[in-house]
Amino acid sequence: MKILLVEDDRGIQEVLKEVFNINKFECDSAYDGIEALEYLEYTTYDVVVLDVMMPKLNGYEVVKRMRELKNNTPVLMLTAKSQIDDKVLGLDSGADDYLTKPFIMKELLARIRALARRSSTIVDSYEIGNIILNPNTYEMSGEKTVKLTNKEFGIMELLIKNKNNFLTPEKILDEVWGMETEADINVLWVFISTLRKKLEQINANYKIKATRGIGYKLEAIHD
Repeated sequence: MKILLVEDDRGIQEVLKEVFNINKFECDSAYDGIEALEYLEYTTYDVVVLDVMMPKLNGYEVVKRMRELKNNTPVLMLTAKSQIDDKVLGLDSGADDYLTKPFIMKELLARIRALARRSSTIVDSYEIGNIILNPNTYEMSGEKTVKLTNKEFGIMELLIKNKNNFLTPEKILDEVWGMETEADINVLWVFISTLRKKLEQINANYKIKATRGIGYKLEAIHD
């Protein structure tokens, strides 16, 4: 596994590089956001481990620029910030997971492996009805095409894979945000609401159905 570690604290960087080497991860390292984007321009990585507070360009801007450049490498953000708004900002910027310092090394390694596994099993597209979900561009198409955030894509991917079953809010949060997330059902509801609007924008023939006390599923729209 090849990792790009972006961390401006040289002490923390050296410790993480040693841990990655012990666990047989190949690791390149950058000290600021500009240097990170230069690495990403010329090298393919399985996972990017990205600090938020950095000189020149912060982590939010780095991952945002990655997604604008169609680079969908999984990103795990590391930060000393623990407020839920900061986490939501990171995820909305395009990060796939979020870990607050200080953290347990075993958890960091487990999350990196989970992101790498998910990336390696991505298919060309997911389809249901007239909806096509493109994992390479994070676009959802029907009669029109819209761009999805990472979390919106994760929710739609999960709903399509489980098209015949209701998914509880807890299941969606565990699968899309990770089991250790502090995001709650209210955060999920916001994403579901946005996805419903985007499904309407593309004139999809499926909608997200919610049943109180059970969860969410995709349901065909009949004329």
